[in-house]
Order: sequence, then C-alpha cells, then structure tokens
Amino acid sequence: MRIAPKLALCVLILAWPVGLTQAQNLAPRAYVITPIHTNALTLTYSFTNGSIFLNGAVPATNTSGQTYTSVFAYFHTLSVFGRSANVTASLPYGVGNFQGTIMSSETTVHRSGMVGVAIRFSVNLLGGPAMDLKHFREWRQKTILGVSLSVIPPTGQYDPSKLINLGVNRWAFKPELGYSRRWHSWLLDGYAGVWLFTKNPDYFSRNQFFTGTNTQSQRPIASFEGHLSYDFKRRLWASLDSNLWVGGRTSINGVENTKTLQENSRIGTTLSVPVPKSKHQSLKFSYSRGAYVRFGGDFQVTSVAWQYTWLGRPN
Repeated sequence: MRIAPKLALCVLILAWPVGLTQAQNLAPRAYVITPIHTNALTLTYSFTNGSIFLNGAVPATNTSGQTYTSVFAYFHTLSVFGRSANVTASLPYGVGNFQGTIMSSETTVHRSGMVGVAIRFSVNLLGGPAMDLKHFREWRQKTILGVSLSVIPPTGQYDPSKLINLGVNRWAFKPELGYSRRWHSWLLDGYAGVWLFTKNPDYFSRNQFFTGTNTQSQRPIASFEGHLSYDFKRRLWASLDSNLWVGGRTSINGVENTKTLQENSRIGTTLSVPVPKSKHQSLKFSYSRGAYVRFGGDFQVTSVAWQYTWLGRPN
C-alpha cells in the first residue's frame, strides 16, 4: 500500500515522453522541400498543461501534469540519388510537475533533465527532385510523396531504481509515409506512420520494493496526421492541424494491461511569421488540445519557436 501512489504516477510518467513528444506531435509542412544545402537552427519553448486519463488502469483521481520543454533542433537538406532529402536532430530538456490522488493520498512528483534525443531522416519519392536555389525558384509544387524514419535512442534522464523518469530506457522507431499537395496558396498535408518500441530491460528494478530486474514492453502505435494551411504571402502562413493515434498497450514482465490502449486525437493551429527586416529569421506559434482521449494526457500545448535559416555551400 505504501507504493500505490508512486505506482499510479509511474503509469502517467512512463507514457509521457513518447505519448506527448512523438505520438501527439503536430508538424505541418513536414514534407515540403527546400533547396539543397539549406540549414536551420530552431529553438522551441512549449508549455503543456492538463488532466491525465487512466481508464481504470490504476485507482487514481484528479491526476494532472504540467511540463515546460525547451528544444534545440538542427535541420539540413541534401541530395540522395537525385531526390530531395533532409535530416533533423533535436535535443529536448524538460521540467515536469505531476499530481494525483490515490487511495485518498495526495502525491506530487517533480522532475527535470534531458528528454530523449530525436533524429529524423526524410527523402522525397515523387514530385521533389534535389534542386539548388536557382532551380528551386523556378519550381512549383504540385503533388509530393515522401518517406521518413524517426529514431529516439535511450538518451533521456533515466534511473532504473526510480518509477518516474523523463527518459524511457528503450529505442523508438517511426517509419512514416507523407503526402503534400498544393493548390495555389492552399496546401494539404497528410502522414501515416507507426511507432515501434524495443523492450525496456531495466524497469523499476533493484530498489526497496523490487530487488530483482523487471522488464517493460509496449505494442506499436499507429499514427495519422493531417494539416490544411494557407500562404498569405512569402514566409507567412497559417494551418489547421489534427492527428489520431491508436495502440500502445503496455506489459510488465510479459503481463499486458489491456486498459492502457490509447485511442486519442488532437486538434490545433499553427502560425508562421517572418521576423521584420530579416531574410533568415522567423517565428512560429502553435496551440493544440485533446479532441478525444481514452488513455493518456488531455493536454493543452502552447509553444513558440524561433528559427534561423541559411543556405550552405553551393553545388
């Protein structure tokens, strides 16, 4: 009984990094191409706040969480067999506070540290050949089809003797197919992918409650995402965003908890604005909230990002 509050909050936090930073991510124009040798540095600050639904998986009420996340990302485009491609590396740092009432006991948890590093590689298959700046200015997008692979190694803050960590001590992979179609100033994007996870071989182990070693595994999560955006003028655009993800039941030592099935979706909006008198800088503002949540976080996410873009060496 002493461990019940911490075990319940464990369910909340262990699903947090992947559920929030990957499955819930809304990224408009992720497959729109740019000239080769384009570089971009992005600094993003996000505030996440809301309730956490446990669907009866643990006897907890009034569960909620708040996180403050800062992300440093680098983006670079290149040519792969004559097709436009890009790679993005992201380094996030998070601060989180979580609360819950379990068996009439109020429990709070605070964590701060590195979240898992994310690496994404994307290549165009249709409609987007690799182009230098001169040819790119003459090109007009119609239909684009691309694929990507996102990888999150076990790099976040993790202590196997503790229940609550910002990292999850496992690898995560997401292959994805992306579609983008432009009609004059309108742009429609759609993505379909699946998150795949390796096993966490050292989950809440070797402590006063469990002297041995436990394992945790999670089933794949299918994800779908859609965006409709409009260009007001060059570098000034706005979009309506939505997504849906299904799956992700978790198991401890091979025993699956069927109540941890995720069937959730989010809706939101994004606005990208160029910094006045600067050809290289822009600001991006976004907001999203849960549209339907069965298990996991019903969060409101507000973020602001600053981006500096420049063109590297010529061909």
